[in-house]
Parts: sequence; C-alpha cells; structure tokens
Amino acid sequence: MSEEAPRNGRTGLRLIVVGATLGVVLAAGAGFGMKVTDRRPFCASCHIMQEAALTHKASTHAKLACNECHAPQNLAAKLPFKAVAGAKDVYMNTLGRPDDVIHSGQSTKDVVNANCKACHTMTNTQVASMDSKPYCVDCHRNVQHMRMTPISTRKVADG
Repeated sequence: MSEEAPRNGRTGLRLIVVGATLGVVLAAGAGFGMKVTDRRPFCASCHIMQEAALTHKASTHAKLACNECHAPQNLAAKLPFKAVAGAKDVYMNTLGRPDDVIHSGQSTKDVVNANCKACHTMTNTQVASMDSKPYCVDCHRNVQHMRMTPISTRKVADG
C-alpha cells in the first residue's frame, strides 16, 4: 500500500501539469485566432468581401483592423458576436447563396455606430442631425469603404 500513495500523487501532479499546459496552449491559440480573424487578409479571403477589403485599404481607416469597427470591443460581447457572425458567413459562403451586396443587420449597425462614437467622441458633441439620422454611416457611408464607382458616373441616389 505504501507504493500506491506516491504513484497516485505523481499521477495527480501529471494531470495538473498536462491540464495547465493544455490550458495555456488553448488560450494562446484562441488569442491568436481572434487576432487573425479580426484583420483584413482574413476578411478578404471570402470573394464577397474582396471589394470591401480593397476600399478599406485605401481609406482613412486603413490602419484599423476590420473588427475594430465591425465587432464589439468588449471581449465578453465580442466572442458570441464573432461566433454568430462567423457561423452565418460560413453558412452563406458554403451552403447558402450570399447577396452580391452585403447589408449590415441591426446588431452590426449598432456595433459599428458604437465604435464610431467611441473613437470620434468630439465629433459626437457637434452633430445636431443625430435625431433624424441616428447612425454615423447614414451620412458617412463611404468613409471607410469608398465607392469604386467614379464620382463623375454616380447618380444622386448612389451617394
């Protein structure tokens, strides 16, 4: 019986070391995955997003990662948001039929608007039209993703 006690102690220690190592590897992998999936090259890997990536690259916001605008900044909110958005994107690009033009859903509009306001705090105090046009992109739609259509060929409705 005295031989079993040290063996059980070593087994427990091994389990703790293996568990801790696995936890560190998973946490590092998750952090790396979050960082990679926030950036333009990942977003542009879907053909439907290539124009958005090109226009973003040429915009005044080019230094920002896509999800600095398009995902919540709070990690507790960001994880489920990215999981749901990612699942929808994977479904639409593999089994579904994605639209030629992507339109943001309500939750995405709310997130993008909150992120605009977080960075542009001084601008918010000077905007009188926020009651009639509640989203920053109502007036500034083409700032972050400039239109590829030349201004000379645009119609008034194109913006």
